[in-house]
Amino acid sequence: MRFIDLGCISFEAALTKQEETVGLVADGMEAETVFLLEHPHVFTCGRGGDAGNLLTAVDWNQNPIELVRINRGGDVTYHGPGQLVGYPHLDLKQRNRDVHRYLRDLEQVLMATAARFGVETFRREGLTGVWTASGKLASIGVGVRRWVTMHGFALNVSTDLRYFELINPCGMPGCPMVSLTSLTGGMIEIAEVKEVFAEEFRGV
Repeated sequence: MRFIDLGCISFEAALTKQEETVGLVADGMEAETVFLLEHPHVFTCGRGGDAGNLLTAVDWNQNPIELVRINRGGDVTYHGPGQLVGYPHLDLKQRNRDVHRYLRDLEQVLMATAARFGVETFRREGLTGVWTASGKLASIGVGVRRWVTMHGFALNVSTDLRYFELINPCGMPGCPMVSLTSLTGGMIEIAEVKEVFAEEFRGV
């Protein structure tokens, strides 16, 4: 398995890389790959999402942020600087073709990563993602093509949380969003979180 740091990259460019990599992994021509990155400001909406979760009270002329519809689970979410985004491309044929187990494992890795920074997290019954007592810390939305995973997670590290006020995050009105820095009160570098996440991911 290889981890590739893409730095800050547009959503469209990252999607192109994902689509290329999924095919190569499915054909056995590339090792399983995890892309770690940040995006410039963008909203994305999953295949079952409702664009109505972009709040109509917002003056979008004053907030010209692109909305991209994509083939993943989940509803509307925000990506931007200070947020660690991960796109694992794993061959589920080697993992009993169990998508639900993959989702739970991804949650566990994110929870273990947060714990390394002193943040206590938990799951919520019937929902996908990672929560704290103060709000949601990480969102997950995946797709599967030829039994290879794509899309993935967004973990708020030092994200400007005000952007979440422009949407109903993950289709949940009034859902408070938090970050590692908002919870700990200290500065945490994305690079450090990437290293910790990779360590925890390798252990699953």
